[in-house]
Amino acid sequence: MLVTPLSAADIAFVRSLVIHEDRDVIVFAKPAGLSSQGGRIAASTLDDLMAAFAKPSGARPRLVHRLDRDTSGVILAARSQPAAAFLGKAMMARRIYKTYLAIVAPGAPALRAGLIDRPLRRELQGREAYVRVCEAGREGAQSASTRFRTLASNETAALVELTPRTGRMHQLRVHMASIGHPIAGDPRYGGALMLGGLAVPRLMLHALTLRFPHPAGGETTITAPVPADLALLLSNLCLGGGGGGR
Repeated sequence: MLVTPLSAADIAFVRSLVIHEDRDVIVFAKPAGLSSQGGRIAASTLDDLMAAFAKPSGARPRLVHRLDRDTSGVILAARSQPAAAFLGKAMMARRIYKTYLAIVAPGAPALRAGLIDRPLRRELQGREAYVRVCEAGREGAQSASTRFRTLASNETAALVELTPRTGRMHQLRVHMASIGHPIAGDPRYGGALMLGGLAVPRLMLHALTLRFPHPAGGETTITAPVPADLALLLSNLCLGGGGGGR
């Protein structure tokens, strides 16, 4: 397969996304609009851009997990095969913890904090993949659970913290929609495209923190700055700046 070399602009761009780097891992603050890995669109992905960090042998970092294209925030890559194997096992053992921020509407969930524990099932509609809440035991059903906590709210919208305990496709988006408070900017699952007379620029979901066992020992927690578009919408909605986490 022919691989197009990265341009100087590509290299500068991906290096600008780095928020932590050591001999074993690189952590990025992925912007919304950049796919993690190859999908249906013919465009550069974060995985493609890993070539900027390739060793002389050609070996390059491997992404440990993914974020949806329109989700911003923290994403982890392993710099070597041993580090990738270590972190892959940690992921399988659910020892990698993620915290997200999301703007949901209308208003806040009835409970200020709680657990959504509802199985999910992937369905195809034409060429598009959707995820639906379903009954346990149904063919294709996968267990899924998400903790939520309201950080700020008004009648229009709410800023919530989301902590997935499983990692299913579109899990946070579908779980919040299932309790009547879809994530703003998510037309696929009923999210508002206008809030308080303001256009919602994209899916208002941000991977804020990532806590993981480090291949060299101990535990590491990395926080990705809240992007300007999300912070501006929060400010305009009088929901604060959204910089909090646990």
